[in-house]
Amino acid sequence: MELHNLKAPEGSTHSRKRLGRGVGTGLGKTAGRGTKGQNSRSGGSTRLGFEGGQTPWFKRIPKRGFTNRFRKEFAIVNVCELNKYEEGTVITPELLLQDGIIRKYLDGVKVLGNGDLEKKFTVKANKFTGSAVAKIEAAGGTTEVI
Repeated sequence: MELHNLKAPEGSTHSRKRLGRGVGTGLGKTAGRGTKGQNSRSGGSTRLGFEGGQTPWFKRIPKRGFTNRFRKEFAIVNVCELNKYEEGTVITPELLLQDGIIRKYLDGVKVLGNGDLEKKFTVKANKFTGSAVAKIEAAGGTTEVI
């Protein structure tokens, strides 16, 4: 059995109803919509969440929080993840992206101080935490803010 040989079981597929094609079909004239009323008209249905004029659920529930439209989100790299590079490497966001340590550049790269650093690097990033700077410099490396 292969994908191109598969067929739907006998009787499982139906031809669609052809509405409004004469009285003899049983679905002529009003085409199965009944007579008069909102849903008999074209475009005549309520929007999603409409409750017949009653205050809708999403307006009744309490609102919480705030979304800052100007928030910057950084791609995060821990100091321990830099150990995979050879000593003396200049680590840039492009290199991190190329090697799959970060997935997206977002608004920049931020280096955090989680873990231990065993080698000496020059690290270029948009932001560093205080502990990350301390660990990079303790290993003999340098940090550079882009």
